[in-house]
Amino acid sequence: MAFTLWTLFEASLLCLNAVCVLHEERFLAKVGWGANQVHGFGEQPSVKSQVLNLIRSIRTVMRIPLIFLNILTIVFKLILG
Repeated sequence: MAFTLWTLFEASLLCLNAVCVLHEERFLAKVGWGANQVHGFGEQPSVKSQVLNLIRSIRTVMRIPLIFLNILTIVFKLILG
């Protein structure tokens, strides 16, 4: 299997799906990455809070586009194998 743009697209799609599936109360809170951790005003945000903010942003922005990208990928795989 060669490393093509299609495999790069599939890998990024799988990673985005994995990030969007993470649930804050059921999974992230058990690991200690819950939503209740806030930093004070004027404080530098930690790496942990920045990663949590990135996960929330990806989940918010990419919800609808991921549905269409998944459908496109499934149809493409069904047609071309």
